[in-house]
Amino acid sequence: MEKGILLLLIPLFTAILTLLLTFTSQIINGRRDRKRAVAFFHPFTNDGGGGERVLWCAVKAIQEENPDLDCVVYTGDHDSSPQSLASRAIDRFGVSLLYPPMVVYLYKRKWVEETSYPRFTMIGQSFGSIYLAWEALCKFTPSYYFDTSGYAFTYPLARVFGCKVICYTHYPTISLDMISRVRDRNPMYNNDASIAKSGWLSRFKMIYYTFFSWMYGYVGSCTHLAMVNSSWTQSHIEKLWRIPNRTKRVYPPCDTSRLQAFPLERSAETPIFISVAQFRPEKAHALQLEAFSVAIRKLDSDMPRPKLQFVGSCRNKSDEERLQKLQEKAIELKIDEDVEFYKNAMYRDLMRLLGGATAGLHSMVDEHFGIVVVEYMAAGAIPIAHNSAGPKMDIVLEEDGKETGFLAQNVEEYADAILKVLQMPEDERLEMAAAARRRADRFSEQRFYDDFKAAVQPVLK
Repeated sequence: MEKGILLLLIPLFTAILTLLLTFTSQIINGRRDRKRAVAFFHPFTNDGGGGERVLWCAVKAIQEENPDLDCVVYTGDHDSSPQSLASRAIDRFGVSLLYPPMVVYLYKRKWVEETSYPRFTMIGQSFGSIYLAWEALCKFTPSYYFDTSGYAFTYPLARVFGCKVICYTHYPTISLDMISRVRDRNPMYNNDASIAKSGWLSRFKMIYYTFFSWMYGYVGSCTHLAMVNSSWTQSHIEKLWRIPNRTKRVYPPCDTSRLQAFPLERSAETPIFISVAQFRPEKAHALQLEAFSVAIRKLDSDMPRPKLQFVGSCRNKSDEERLQKLQEKAIELKIDEDVEFYKNAMYRDLMRLLGGATAGLHSMVDEHFGIVVVEYMAAGAIPIAHNSAGPKMDIVLEEDGKETGFLAQNVEEYADAILKVLQMPEDERLEMAAAARRRADRFSEQRFYDDFKAAVQPVLK
């Protein structure tokens, strides 16, 4: 039954999309005023995460390598001026642009916000991104359209406008893992428990996901160059988009050089565990609180009592509410005096906190890469990350035969890892921290610039 429905939907979608693209190309066929510029489609330029770091490093790399090309940023943040964005790149990420980028303001950003789509969020945001990209490209049509936010459904439209399309994909909008979870009826943040419990709802969602994955593969294949941030992302993108010869793995820029200046020694009086992540549901902060609580209860009375520091940004009201619930949960677990929260911390404050941390927690399932895990390692903090995707496949691996950290999957395993760090003799901790720091060198900012420039030059020429 599912296969029969898909056999009807796919040709129908293909026919509609072909007609729309043909009609659109006829409307703008006479448009030949493309600017000699690289325009970055990044509607949320204040999200504060690893994606924003990639944006500014990508802008800087283009400025260095192709000074004859203007750099433009499409943004929905109307209070962002060229100067304020350049200042933000320095203040939040330590990235010094050669000159401020041009800015094109977007006023249709609500069409890509998840709150606009209580149901069918994924497909709603994807089609909404086409409308937003239409606004962007009508206001400013560049020679090169560069998506740094993962809006693959905009690529055919950019091609119609005559742009060369480049993208940096942090994670696929839909992955084969997501489809398998629905098939196996496993509840998660992107598979509601009420759907997982229902056979017919799960079947309907399987049809939806399978059809969407086909559409995603079609639009993604329209890019001239797809840069991906990890082995895990590369595997999924190559299976979905089927353009392996145009897919390049470019590890994201991690500020390892500044962090490596910190000494590996840490204060033994109050061991600090740090957790750096946006306050989003998939980051699973609650699991970290529970694991920290379990570890404290198991702690020997003669051992120093640790602290847990949460450092993250809030994108919207939902994130603010999520942060409030975490603070309440800390009180409920009776560890509120052992937990500190730092909201929207400045770059210099983040560096200071990382430099004092004994270990770093990260618990997102299928984290596509995990820049912050690398930052922990570079700073000398032992990483405790989820045993999946980027941390498992690329980052927390042995270096010169030495362990570089711990991988865990549930509250008990995270609590055990926390206890191992606390009980570890100082010489063993220093040995592991040194190995982790050497491992982090593989993901430096300079490595990103070198690999990024090598990947984009054939397209820009």
